[in-house]
Amino acid sequence: MDNDQPSFTDIEYGNRRRVSRREEFLETMNATIPWTVWVGLIEPHYYTERPGKRGRKAKPIATMLRMYLLQVWFSLSDEGVEEAIYDSYAMRRFMGLDFATEQVPDATTLLHFRHLLEKHQLGEKLLAAQNEIFETEGWIMRGGSIVDATIIAAPSSTKNATGTRDPEMHQTKKGNQWYFGMKAHIGVDAGTGYVHSLTCTAANVHDLDEAANLVRADDEVVYVDAGYQGAHKRPEITGDEHLSQVEWRVAARKGVLKAMTGHDREVESRKASARAKVEHPFLVVKRDFGFAKTRYRGIGKNLNHLHVLFASANWLMRARAVALTG
Repeated sequence: MDNDQPSFTDIEYGNRRRVSRREEFLETMNATIPWTVWVGLIEPHYYTERPGKRGRKAKPIATMLRMYLLQVWFSLSDEGVEEAIYDSYAMRRFMGLDFATEQVPDATTLLHFRHLLEKHQLGEKLLAAQNEIFETEGWIMRGGSIVDATIIAAPSSTKNATGTRDPEMHQTKKGNQWYFGMKAHIGVDAGTGYVHSLTCTAANVHDLDEAANLVRADDEVVYVDAGYQGAHKRPEITGDEHLSQVEWRVAARKGVLKAMTGHDREVESRKASARAKVEHPFLVVKRDFGFAKTRYRGIGKNLNHLHVLFASANWLMRARAVALTG
């Protein structure tokens, strides 16, 4: 894709007095995403299993990846993102398409591309590649993690093709409210707030059940909220040579906190300040990317989707951090 040759539309839009927030966001992500690395991870699988390989020329991987990311970032259906690209100058520019020579890939082509990513768990590989780059560049700190989980709602209605709710999703109660859906469990670098690990479960699985899967091999300290009481006593932790040596800094329950002395409350306040970093990627995924409810049926498809969302959230947080520091 060659974006260096401006079209008449580019020139016309270049004379605007104001750039939209969508266009600013897409320009930021275009300049931030490691396109060569991510395309390279997909390439070994793409041309051997591409849709329409019986004669139809394959769309470039970069084109399909960009279209897929637009779908992820703006929470659109396959048909919805195709329509949005035709409607939006900012999206068309991000795609690098000139309608005089090339059209937007259709919804079916995008569907096959998404299934390819899910089949080979490429979302997980994209997040791993992002973490490797952050590690190489020295953008993360080692030694401590924050672990937390959030509920992602799923459609509870049975008005669908199967007449049933998603069998992999379950109901759980939080506070005085019931939720139906799944949980996203993440491990976050305690120094920077970047997500380094992710698992997904049904909503009724306890947060403690996934804690051991979110700790890095060199973590010495893990910060968790009050829901993780007794983490250090879990058999999968006491029976592991590394995890048994980790210091689990668990928040005190509210009832205990009220009875604490001033010094102990100050200690708890510092713990809470450290744990607060884990809320940022959740906020980006749910608010900025609009992923407040599952789009697909099944844990596996949504796990792939979340790997891409959190990898994208890390890149967006990194870009914002760089912008703030000049």
